[in-house]
Amino acid sequence: MSASDSVEPTPNTSQTPALWDGALEEARSLIGVDLRRTGQSWNTEASPDAVRHFCWGLGDENPLFCDPAYGATTKWQSVLAPGCFLYTIDTTVVAPKLRGIQWLYGGTEWEWFEPIRHRDSFTVRARLLDAVEKRGSKARAFIIQTGEVLYTNQHGQLVCRALGNTARTPRAKAEGGLKYEPRETHRYTNEELEHIAHAIEHEELRGAVPRHWEDVEVGAAIQPMLKGPLNITDMICWYSGGGHSYQSHRRAHMHRKRHPADAFVNSETGAQDSAARGHTESTMAREVGMPGGYDVGTQRISWLGQLMTNWMGDEGFLRKLNVSLRRPNIFGDVSWCKGQIVDKRIEDALYVVELELAVVNQLDETTATGTALVALPSRSGASTR
Repeated sequence: MSASDSVEPTPNTSQTPALWDGALEEARSLIGVDLRRTGQSWNTEASPDAVRHFCWGLGDENPLFCDPAYGATTKWQSVLAPGCFLYTIDTTVVAPKLRGIQWLYGGTEWEWFEPIRHRDSFTVRARLLDAVEKRGSKARAFIIQTGEVLYTNQHGQLVCRALGNTARTPRAKAEGGLKYEPRETHRYTNEELEHIAHAIEHEELRGAVPRHWEDVEVGAAIQPMLKGPLNITDMICWYSGGGHSYQSHRRAHMHRKRHPADAFVNSETGAQDSAARGHTESTMAREVGMPGGYDVGTQRISWLGQLMTNWMGDEGFLRKLNVSLRRPNIFGDVSWCKGQIVDKRIEDALYVVELELAVVNQLDETTATGTALVALPSRSGASTR
């Protein structure tokens, strides 16, 4: 059985609806159904250009991902793509139904089984697994939809399984809708800017130097990685490499004609526009209910993926990454991506290290939390996969 994860037009075209009686039942109505992924794919293969653009969109210049000549010298005998590149193959947003209720990305539970090599192509299978209603301090009620996406390469190998969580949250003007207090852009002192520059310039990239499992100490913190202050250029670069599901010109007009609730009125022109412009515009962000222009959740999760690939080096293999987004990351914010080693063990004949992860901004607010499982080389000669 197959169904689209877009919804059919209904008489209700309100752009700021609240959750209605029966919304949860509607949100659960396609559980277990294989969904068409129209609009959820930016790339269909890990082409060299696509991988390089994705990495540049993160500020990642790791030669294992960007330099074919370098990749050929590694244990993989090939240049690779970082695991979170699969966001460009499928967004992991599995959130059908609930017309007019906005999508806010909540997090991803990634598990990789095979490396992603340049020129690998993919097919995906996506289905909704669950939907539950929650209550919170910023929105009276919202629904979390959890979907599974399976990524299979051209050799028939299951490369990855991802569980994506999407919060369906009414906009600010809806009854009980999302309402963060507006927050002004942070102004940094010269001393703070020097500290930021130093951290960026001394970012760790382990590279060809193996990080052996035996040398890892439980309880130790790894070197943090800094992103920001977040600006519009960062967002443009992310969209260029990481992809998006927005439409322009005639495609946008026809989409809004089919789905009039999936839009918003530009207060300056009176014309329809995408509600997603709140990611890059503070006024629109506050209409949605955010404190200011804000990042894309998959972007921040990919930063933590980069933290792990930087730390583990060329011979490591990132097996799992599970990240939950806790609060918005708005323009002007600095994000410290942090990790601490909480366990090391031998599992399935692999020498693995478990880490707890967090993203912390300049106000010492935690904006994301997570865990990772990394297979490292052992001095015994055991493989990392």
